[in-house]
Amino acid sequence: MSACGGPKIKSELRIFESADELATDLAEYISQLSENSVKERGCFTIALSGGSLIKVGQVPILNSHVFSINDNVTVEDAAAEYEFAIRQLVKIRTVGVSESNDCPKFDLILLGMGPDGHVASLFPHHPALELKEEWVTYITDSPKPPPERITFTLPVINSASNVAMVAVGEEKAMAVHLATAGASENFDASSLPARMVQPTDGKLVWFLDSTAASVLDVSNGGSG
Repeated sequence: MSACGGPKIKSELRIFESADELATDLAEYISQLSENSVKERGCFTIALSGGSLIKVGQVPILNSHVFSINDNVTVEDAAAEYEFAIRQLVKIRTVGVSESNDCPKFDLILLGMGPDGHVASLFPHHPALELKEEWVTYITDSPKPPPERITFTLPVINSASNVAMVAVGEEKAMAVHLATAGASENFDASSLPARMVQPTDGKLVWFLDSTAASVLDVSNGGSG
């Protein structure tokens, strides 16, 4: 494994020779975050997307609350009910609250990234990327099946204490490169949702296999 991190933002790149090595380190990372969170406040809240590499059930974590980011169900009512449920958990302090925007503050959000740079069910140039008030939204026009999905919005993702972004495979190499590249005034961030994942008061860690990192300039330190 190789790793690098930039001083400007709280981000880190972890690069592995194989997907198996990545999965092992990711499991250890989740387990350590879980242990620390339980010691500090008695529970651990983790949200994960359907495309994530690892199954949380394989990780030994105690006192955890697991939430799915895109459930692929009947959408409008499901999104409203899901947001209501999370708001209730925020009220009873099972889920923390971000001081910057009052969004739920998960201990960890685990994301996979598609070759087009989509995360959760937030796709390039989709209007859902612009939502500011909603915690959970729905789409009916996903470019990949199923077309109807629910998803956390970017403000919720960026309010997490920790975000882990997982990418495996050569087909994701260019998206990884663009998502972690330095700032550019000419780059349309909505064309690559993964680039819009920038935790406000948390840490972003990229977990990459060697093929996903094959065109990565590690000198950029993962900042973008």
